[in-house]
Amino acid sequence: MTSAAIARRETVAALRTIQNLWGELLLAIETPPADVWPPRQLAHTMRDDDALLVEDRAPLVLREHPAPLNVTALDAGLDVERQVFDLADTLAAAIQHAAPGDPRRWDYRSRTSPGSRGHGLHWACVWIEGRLLDQDIEPEQQLDGTLAAAPFDVLPPRLLHEARRTVRACAGRVLRTLELDERATPVPGRPCPWCGGELTLHTGPDQGPAVTCSTGPACRAPVMLDGRGRRVWEWGDLPDLVAALAAAGHLGDLPLAA
Repeated sequence: MTSAAIARRETVAALRTIQNLWGELLLAIETPPADVWPPRQLAHTMRDDDALLVEDRAPLVLREHPAPLNVTALDAGLDVERQVFDLADTLAAAIQHAAPGDPRRWDYRSRTSPGSRGHGLHWACVWIEGRLLDQDIEPEQQLDGTLAAAPFDVLPPRLLHEARRTVRACAGRVLRTLELDERATPVPGRPCPWCGGELTLHTGPDQGPAVTCSTGPACRAPVMLDGRGRRVWEWGDLPDLVAALAAAGHLGDLPLAA
C-alpha cells in the first residue's frame, strides 16, 4: 500500500492540478470542440475575449446550462465538482469539530442553502488540502484561558487513501478532457512550413505543449533539436509556428483573434 507521506503528496499535487486547470475547463465548456491544432492554451492566449476570474464564477452544479458549447467538458466539470464536494462532506462528517461560524468549517448543503459548496471548487480543494496536511488539529486557547477542542481530528489512513483515489481520478479526468495528459498527436493537414515534414503535438500534465517535426536535423526550421534529433517548437516558439503556418496557407479556420 502507498505510504501516508506519498499519499498526501500525490493527493495535494492532484488537488493543485485541478485548481490550476479549472479556468481552462470553464473556458472549454464555453468553446466548441476544436481540432488538435492549435493547442488550447495557445488559442486562449491569442484571443481577447477569454478573460475569466474563476473565483467569481458560481459552481457548475449551481448554474443553469441551457446550451453549453462543449457538452463533454461540461459533463467532466460537473462530475469533478460533485466528487470533490462529496469528498469534503465525507471528511467533515468524520473529523470536523469547528463550531458554526468558524470560517474554517465546512458547512453541508441543505434544502435552502448550498453550504460551503457555494464557495466553489477552489475553496473545496483548499479545505481538503488542509485536512490532508492535518492543519488545525490542536486544542485552541479561548479568550477566558480555557482550551477548546481542536477544530479537526487527524485524518485516518482509510480516509487519506479514499481522498487520494478520488482526487487523482478527478485530476486525470480534467487532464484528459483538456487533452493535457501525456500524449503525442499528429497535427493533420498542416505540414512543417520549412520542410513539409509531419508535425506532432506533444502534451503532458507537467509541461507546456510542444510541436516536433518528423524530418529531423535536415529540417531548417529556426528552432532547437530535441533529444531525439527532431526540430521542436517549445511553448515560447509556438506563436512563430502559427505565423509560419498562416503564411504557408495552413492556418485553417482557427478560433484566434485577427
